[in-house]
Amino acid sequence: MEAAVLYALIGVAALVIHLTLRRRRDRRNDEARRESERQGLNEPPSLHPVVDPSRCIGSGGCVHACPEKALGIIGGKAVLINGSACIGHGACEAACPVKAIQLVFGTEKRGIDIPEVAPNFESNVPGLFIAGELGGMGLVRKAAEQGRQAIDHIRRRPRGRAGLDVLIVGAGPAGISAGLAALEHKLRYRLIEQEDSLGGAVYHYPRQKITMTSPVNLALVGKVKVGEIAKEALLGLWNDIVRRTGLQISFHERMESLERSGEGFVVHTNQGQHHAASVLLAIGRRGTPRKLEVPGEESAKVTYRLVDPEQYRGQHVLVVGGGDSALEAAVALAAETGTRVALSYRGEAFARVKEKNRAALEAATAAGRVQLLLGTQVSRIDAGAVTLKGAAEPVVLDNDAVIVCAGGVLPTALLQKAGISFATKYGTA
Repeated sequence: MEAAVLYALIGVAALVIHLTLRRRRDRRNDEARRESERQGLNEPPSLHPVVDPSRCIGSGGCVHACPEKALGIIGGKAVLINGSACIGHGACEAACPVKAIQLVFGTEKRGIDIPEVAPNFESNVPGLFIAGELGGMGLVRKAAEQGRQAIDHIRRRPRGRAGLDVLIVGAGPAGISAGLAALEHKLRYRLIEQEDSLGGAVYHYPRQKITMTSPVNLALVGKVKVGEIAKEALLGLWNDIVRRTGLQISFHERMESLERSGEGFVVHTNQGQHHAASVLLAIGRRGTPRKLEVPGEESAKVTYRLVDPEQYRGQHVLVVGGGDSALEAAVALAAETGTRVALSYRGEAFARVKEKNRAALEAATAAGRVQLLLGTQVSRIDAGAVTLKGAAEPVVLDNDAVIVCAGGVLPTALLQKAGISFATKYGTA
């Protein structure tokens, strides 16, 4: 009898501890969700999970599978508590044991335009194909599979007598996979990439960012076994594949327009024009970096992302922008020995930025490591200086490098001009 009472007391104590810890977890997650909503950070930027509460059993598998901590458990159900942190790799969907998660684009408040494509990845414009993130698939494995399958359909189409069989735009997972397939089928191809490196959206992840993917089948290579892998390792893997296969990529080549011409297309780029029987758009949704449109912006010292803060050590660097990427860049640069950092933003205050980034910038500014210049805009970039307007008098700063973090211009208008139809997604797959 005494033993039974003892066991009962132990059981009750364990239950009380469990319920107490669960209430604390729920309260912590609810506070995080409310804070992200208060800061306007709970609107996902792209592909993201929607949880069906009628099916969710609160196992927490999705929460543990998400390196970004975008999900949390509240009231026994999984909830998106920080939508802006989600990068759409889909690890949560794969981890759910009851299939309660669906990956979707857009929300009830903010729709996202997705091109309409057929099962063979051909758009409503015959000969114009779309694969990967632009078409609604941001997952590395599936984007790569789409690129390969699209080329399989393209190779069966009539080929032009002159020019290319296919022009592939974008060197992310879908574009690289498509290029390998074109190489395998001996198609006349050209693969162009507006950046100076392959990788697509993954290239823009923070350093050592964990990327979730799965084994993927690539033409000429076969099955590549990849699981949880850091950004740098994944980029290294792709670069090694490109080197071993001889895949040719034309970097710094940006598509500016495309139009029908006879039975194919003419694609105009910043390096000229190409005639192709088919075109495969394997571009992401970041678009082309938004420019400042000021004298001197064409200088080689102007870039539109921060890859490695160490390369700017000991220099005068100006960061331009008011979003999380700008704040993160300024703070990272300020941590390098001898680097003098200034941050210019046209607004009088930062809105819709993560609180941790705001706090880090305030600390760096207070310590004198970042010169904060709110209410200013770049008016001119010279070899050793940069001029800002907006203050009472123009501000001239010593300068070795300018990093513009002003977002991107989505390719929607360019593609609509080419005749591609779009559907607006409001939280649907």
